Amino acid sequence: MTIMKEPSFTIGIEEEYLLVDRETRDLAGDPPNAVLTDCEARLPGQVTPEFLRSQIEVGTRVCGTVKEAAEDLKRLRRTIIEVADNYGLGMIAASTHPMADWGAQKHTDKDRYNIIARDLQAVARRLLICGMHVHVGIDDNDLRIDLMNQVTYVLPHLLAISTSSPFWRGDKTGLMSYRIAVWDELPRTGLPERFDGWEQYQRFVDVMCHAGVIDDATKLWWDVRPSARFPTLEMRVNDIATRVEDTVCIAAIYMCWLSMLYRLRRRNQRWRIYSPLLIRENRWRAQRYGYEGGLVDFGQGAVIPYAELLDEIFDLIGEDAERLDCVEEVQHARKIVEEGTSAHRQIATFDAACAAGADHHEALKAVVDMLIEDTKVGL
Repeated sequence: MTIMKEPSFTIGIEEEYLLVDRETRDLAGDPPNAVLTDCEARLPGQVTPEFLRSQIEVGTRVCGTVKEAAEDLKRLRRTIIEVADNYGLGMIAASTHPMADWGAQKHTDKDRYNIIARDLQAVARRLLICGMHVHVGIDDNDLRIDLMNQVTYVLPHLLAISTSSPFWRGDKTGLMSYRIAVWDELPRTGLPERFDGWEQYQRFVDVMCHAGVIDDATKLWWDVRPSARFPTLEMRVNDIATRVEDTVCIAAIYMCWLSMLYRLRRRNQRWRIYSPLLIRENRWRAQRYGYEGGLVDFGQGAVIPYAELLDEIFDLIGEDAERLDCVEEVQHARKIVEEGTSAHRQIATFDAACAAGADHHEALKAVVDMLIEDTKVGL
């Protein structure tokens, strides 16, 4: 009998940012190469180009605690902001730019991105979106798959408090996370498949690779997936939170939820596996309303206010937050619900500018200015 290895529960956070021209407030569609070069020199191994030249990605080190990851992420943000400022650029942490036109963007000249652009065509060209990814160390392969099958339940709850993409090409979309609508145009996105174990998952990957559909498992862009590079379970459903404390909160809840699921397993219990149809409905509600519309409680068969659902989450993961030393970070979710997500602040800024007499374009510029400053909060 194989003894399952205790998960390490290490954590790493990746974020994607947008670079903007401070004068026009539009995206810096073709920033100087020196911006990335300077960032790489100051953050070796922790910064990479993204699909579009106006984007830049960072990743924390492998961290032992949420607090350690938070400090590293703050350092990364501060550095990118400082380097961008040296070139007359601003940095924003938001999943869409309020007014940029995707058709005017240039993608990064890199083999991986050239292949994506060739294979996905217009779908790829529309990818003017940013996200955040959270890696939690789950060393055992079969356990990683088991927890992936169960953790999908809470993904809409985490998307709801991360929303930062209410605008698209200058339009107020009516969605709190328009990024999801763009992302879902790609193949192999959304909720993951369910697998009996690692062997079944690996057979699936092998079939896809052998058929030439994908090169490797990095082309599986599910909301949560086993990382192809690290022994982690990687959550990818979220918008990027504009404020770093919100990012850390979401990462902490995700890690604690996985810890709770593992704790149940050690007691020969498990979280109920709900129909993907039900989970997709909550995913849509989070995409459309954020947390304001509430989510469906499948047990009660009713839409429940998000604040009540949050209380239930805290009850479920309370001892895990204590053990992992991130109670304060988890509890920050209450502040997000009280004060709003980035999407709320963007809409409020736009509406206030219009009410003060600004025209549509000037109001969108005000949103960009707000995002530049909001990205610095908590650093």
